[in-house]
Amino acid sequence: MKLVSIVLAVALVCPGLFSLSPSGDATREAPGRPGVKSTWTSGGKLGVGTAVSRRSRVWFTLGATGLTEVYYPTVDMPNLRALDFVIVGNGYVGCASRDALERETRRTRDDALSFAQTMSDGKRWRITQRYACDPNRDALLIEVEVTALDGGNYEVFALLDPAVANSGLGDTGEHRGRTLVASDRDATTNQTIAMAFAAQPAFEVVSSGFAGVSDGWTDLAADGRLDGREQRAVDGNVVQIGKLSAPRTTLALAFADRPEAAADVAAAALAEGFAAIAGRYEAEWQAFTARLPRVAAEYRAQFAVAAMTLLAHEDKTYPGAGVASLSIPWGEAADADRPTSGGYHLVWSRDLYHVATAWLALGDRAAAGRALDYLFKVQQNADGSFPQNSWLDGRPYWPSVQLDEVAYPIILAWQLERFDRETYTQHVRPAAEYILRHGPYTPQERWEEEEGYSPSTIAAEIAGLICAADIARRLGRAEDAERYERTADRWAEGVQQWCYTTTGPWDEGEAERGYYLRINNNRDPNDGFKLDINNGGGQHDERAIVDAGFLELVRLGIVPPDDPKILRSLRMVDRVIRVETPMGPGWRRYNYDGYGERADGSGWQDKGIGRIWPLLTGERGEYVIASGGDANPYAKTMLAFAGPTGMIPEQVWDQAYPPDTRYRIGQGTGSATPLAWSMAQFVRLVMCIEARRVVEQPAVVFQRYAGKQRPR
Repeated sequence: MKLVSIVLAVALVCPGLFSLSPSGDATREAPGRPGVKSTWTSGGKLGVGTAVSRRSRVWFTLGATGLTEVYYPTVDMPNLRALDFVIVGNGYVGCASRDALERETRRTRDDALSFAQTMSDGKRWRITQRYACDPNRDALLIEVEVTALDGGNYEVFALLDPAVANSGLGDTGEHRGRTLVASDRDATTNQTIAMAFAAQPAFEVVSSGFAGVSDGWTDLAADGRLDGREQRAVDGNVVQIGKLSAPRTTLALAFADRPEAAADVAAAALAEGFAAIAGRYEAEWQAFTARLPRVAAEYRAQFAVAAMTLLAHEDKTYPGAGVASLSIPWGEAADADRPTSGGYHLVWSRDLYHVATAWLALGDRAAAGRALDYLFKVQQNADGSFPQNSWLDGRPYWPSVQLDEVAYPIILAWQLERFDRETYTQHVRPAAEYILRHGPYTPQERWEEEEGYSPSTIAAEIAGLICAADIARRLGRAEDAERYERTADRWAEGVQQWCYTTTGPWDEGEAERGYYLRINNNRDPNDGFKLDINNGGGQHDERAIVDAGFLELVRLGIVPPDDPKILRSLRMVDRVIRVETPMGPGWRRYNYDGYGERADGSGWQDKGIGRIWPLLTGERGEYVIASGGDANPYAKTMLAFAGPTGMIPEQVWDQAYPPDTRYRIGQGTGSATPLAWSMAQFVRLVMCIEARRVVEQPAVVFQRYAGKQRPR
C-alpha cells in the first residue's frame, strides 16, 4: 500500500445497556483476561479540540504520538486512551507511536482549533492526521494519510485502545460484522457507554484482545501476521484492531446506548465526509474568533488560541463548568484501572474564577455568567463553602476546603453585578458567613498543600468580604455590610503582622529586612515553625519558604504596588525562585517544591522537583501593569512558553541541560498542557496591556484600600 488516505470518525452517544445481536460471524474468546494494567497518557498535550456547537459532546486531545484521551458525554469522562497504527510489510513490523523518529504537531489555522500531526520513521513510512469534531453529532473525524517513503507495499492496521467510562479495565470488546464495539459501565450512574469502530470500505479483518497478551499489536509484533482474528474480549483491558482494506479508507468511532445507534451516528458522519464536517467545524470557530477584541499583532494568534482553548474546556451538559485541564498529570504512570480517578478533568473554583475573569476581560459576560451560575447552583455546598475540587455534577473529589475558593465566587458575583436579593441570600451571604466563621486561617492555600495564614488566601478573603459588603448595602443589609467590612479591615491590617517575617534567612545582613512568607502556621511570622512540605519537599523553617502569592494583595486592590513590603518581598522572590530562560523570566511556585519531574526527567510520583509555572510570569506582568510599567516582556515570555501549537502548560522545564532528550528548557513538561488557568492568565495579561490597568481588579476593594493608602 503506497498511499493510504484515511478518515477516522469518533462518535459518542450514551447511555443505556449494551448487547450485541448475533451477527453470524464466528467468534473466539481472546485469551489472557484481563490483560496488563492500564495507564493513561502523558499530561503534556499538543492540542485539544471540540466543536463550538453544544450538540456535539466530544472533546479530543493530541499527544506527541497522535490522538489520546477522547471525552464524552461530559468533559470529565475520558473513553479512549489512544489511537495508533501498525505498519507491516517487507519483513518489517512497526508501530507508529513507538517507532516514529520524526514527529510534528502544528496548527493549520489561527482561527480554529485545527491541528495536523505528522509522524515518520524516516525511511519507510509517514503518517499525517487532521482532526475535526462534527458540530451536529457526537463525532470526531480524523483524516489520515499514510505514505510509503521507500515505495514498499505495506499493510496498515488501525489500533484502538479503549478506556470506556474513565477506566481502562472492565471493557468488553466484540465485533458485529466488521464493526468493532467496546463497552463499559459508568461507575457513578451505572449506565453503559458503548463504542463502535467501523470502516468504509469495511475492515478486512477485525479483532479484540487483551492488552499485552492477545491484542493486535502483540500478535503482529511476533511474526507480522494477525493470527487472533475475529476475537471477543470480555471484561478487561481491551485493545481492538482493524486492517484497512483499501488505499482510501474512512474509519468511524461511535458511542451509543446500543451498537446499532452507535453505528448509525458513525455512518451519518462518514457519509457527510471529512471535508464538509471540517469546514463546518472551522467555520464555527472562525465565527467565535471574529468576535474577540483586536489586540497587538504579535499576540493575535496566541490570544485567539487561548480564548478558544478556554471554551474547549467548558462542558456542554453543565454549562459554565470548565475543567482545569483535559489531561491526567504524568498520565503514562497513572493507574487507568480506577474509574474514580479525576486527573485534572475536574472543576476548581479558583481556576474557574480565573477563566471567568478572562471572559470578562474579553467582554463575554455570558460566558462569565455561566461560570458563576455553575459555581453557585451546582458546586457550592449547603454551608456556603466550595469543595476543593469536584466532578461536573458537584460531587467533591478531594476533601479539603481552600478559603480563596470560597471568596472568588463572591468577587465574580460583584464583577458581574449580580446584586439581586436571591443571589445574595442563597449564595453570596452564605459564602461570606463561611469566611467569617473560618478565616483568615485556611485548611489549604492556593497550592493545595499547607494550612495556615497565607497572603494570597487572605487577599482573596478580604476582597470577597468587601464585595459581599457592597452587595449587602445595595440590598439594605447594612448590618451584614458592616460586619464584613470590619472583619476585612482587621485582616487587611493583620496580614503583614501574620505573614511578613523580619528574621528570615534570605536578607540577613541587609539594613532593611523583611519579606512575605509563603504561609505561616500561626500568627507569629518570626517563630521559625518547621513546615513539612508536600511531595517530598522536606521539613524547613517556614521563614525560608517564599512564593509570590503576596502579589494578590496588589492585584485585588488591597495594597499599592509600591508598598515597601511588597518591593522587599519581590527582591526575595527573584533571589530565590526566579529562573532565567532564553524565553524570558520564569518562576517556581516556591522553593523546595516537590511537585514536578524528578531530577532525571522521569515523571512525578509522589515526589519530584517543582518546575517553572508560566502563569506566574503572567501574574508578575499584571503587577508591572499595576506599577505603571511595561508588561510586554512578560506576555512575550508566556507566548514563547506556549510552543508551536499555542498550548500554555502548567509547568515548563527549567534546566538548560536536561538529563535526557525528553525536554528542553522552556518546553512544557508531562504535568498538564494546556492548563486553563495559564491560558486565562495570558488572555488577561494581554487585555491588561491593552487597557493599561489591571482589568479584573474589583474597584470597590481598590477604593477602600490601595486607592487610599500611602506606602507603608
